[in-house]
Amino acid sequence: MAIHIPKAPGLAQMLKEGSKHFSGLDEAVYRNISACKQLSQTVRSAYGPRGLNKMVINHLEKLFVTNDAATIIRELDVEHPAAKLVVLASQMQEQEVGDGTNFVIVFAGALLLAAEELLRMGLTASEVTNGYESALKLCLNELPNLTCYQVTDFRDEDQVFKALRTAIMSKQYGNEDFLAKHITRACISILPENTTFNVDSIRVCKILGSGIHKSEVVQGLVFARQVEGDVSKKSNAKVAVYSCPFDAMQTETKGTVLIHSAQELMNFSRDEESLLEKQIKMIVDTGVNVVVSGGKFGEMALHFLNKYDIMAVRLNSKFDLRRLCKVVDATVLPKMVAPTPQELGQCDNVYVSEVGETSVVIFKQDSTESKICTIVVRGSTDNYMDDIERAIDDGVNTFKGLTKDGRCLPGAGAIETELAKRVTSYGETCPGLDQYAIKKFAESLETIPKTLAENAGLKSAEIMTKLYASHQEGLTTVGVDIEADDVAVKDAAKNDILDLFVTKFWALKFAVNAACTILKVDQVFMSKPSGGPKAKTNDQYDED
Repeated sequence: MAIHIPKAPGLAQMLKEGSKHFSGLDEAVYRNISACKQLSQTVRSAYGPRGLNKMVINHLEKLFVTNDAATIIRELDVEHPAAKLVVLASQMQEQEVGDGTNFVIVFAGALLLAAEELLRMGLTASEVTNGYESALKLCLNELPNLTCYQVTDFRDEDQVFKALRTAIMSKQYGNEDFLAKHITRACISILPENTTFNVDSIRVCKILGSGIHKSEVVQGLVFARQVEGDVSKKSNAKVAVYSCPFDAMQTETKGTVLIHSAQELMNFSRDEESLLEKQIKMIVDTGVNVVVSGGKFGEMALHFLNKYDIMAVRLNSKFDLRRLCKVVDATVLPKMVAPTPQELGQCDNVYVSEVGETSVVIFKQDSTESKICTIVVRGSTDNYMDDIERAIDDGVNTFKGLTKDGRCLPGAGAIETELAKRVTSYGETCPGLDQYAIKKFAESLETIPKTLAENAGLKSAEIMTKLYASHQEGLTTVGVDIEADDVAVKDAAKNDILDLFVTKFWALKFAVNAACTILKVDQVFMSKPSGGPKAKTNDQYDED
């Protein structure tokens, strides 16, 4: 009979075997802060136009070279529960606005670092969080008073260009004017009259070769593939879209055909051919001259399509089929039947073109406004084009944010410096221990202009002195000048360095909420991970 060994008294007695628990400031709070600090320092050097790139190789061995925080944290697979909360906050920022993810992580890390000092001084976690929340409330109330620009007409290219330029600059410094011009044109061309702007309506087609300045905007869709048949161009096209393979239909039940002679075999094949030709003739009679299918085209079907001068295009993705239907205003047909006039799509030009060494099929709308627009991106490497795509994605999301709220704030760290000045003044008027947390909140805001300066190779202490001197004089729009050879500041509003109001509003909110949530945790319980041992890896495995 096995001897029953009692567990040690206390919390271990209550938990299952293999469980871990951490409590108190040293074990739980400081550990959580340390993990978030590490994450913040990782992405901090990637912040701003002069931010450095990170090289990330994910679990599928795919290489990412980027300074986009959203991509970095998505591919990092962060496991620490406290750091995960900061990651979730930045992902919420990505979903809500589509930009400002790095700001959330850097600012949340700075708040937690400041909180650690306060906790070591003897303040309680609730006093720190109360101070942070009251400082956040002040910041959110002050933000509307600090706006320096507003987009009033979303179809005016010059107004929109000014607002988008800064968001793209942080990803593609040096190419921001060229990309902002193309993104502005693409977004305005598909902006609907009544409904909201859809980010998915701007597509990106990446084609290797040449350089970024050969990129262009196409009203319609571009697919990097060849046509199936011999016909490669159609104007004023009537488009039929099928989700099924374009071939002779198979019977639902299996049957046996007994053939006695060669003549019967020939007649059987001829009947099959004539049936298929009859089906295609019915489709042709409706006026169709372009057939798009989600499945394969049979050889016999292609023969008859070429005979009747019909263009055949195959799209493997069901999402591409849906987007094409949106562009040409067609309905996807599940069976190979003749479409009705309502189910037919119309496209001004469908043609095969060659971009570099890549053949592309282009569905282009010239006369009417297209519901979807494609930006054809050129570049020397796949990684470079992926980074351009991320910059385009940020630009498009910024445009969507603009359509919700057209207000803009001065960038280049100007808004953070002004808020830090006002929060410090507010902290000095507050009684009690909360004032220490409020002042630390202001110090944390200074992290943003400091990071911009450090990443540009400037001395952050000198920059902050000059910034505060300008802001004390009432120049609230003065920010860091990263283009100067020496330590200098410049007017962000006059130089069109603008941040979206909604981006800053939500970023401040998410960062403070994440920091306060982590500070309110005083105990961590971790169950034993489920599942058996990990599978053995074969060292002798050869891919070939």
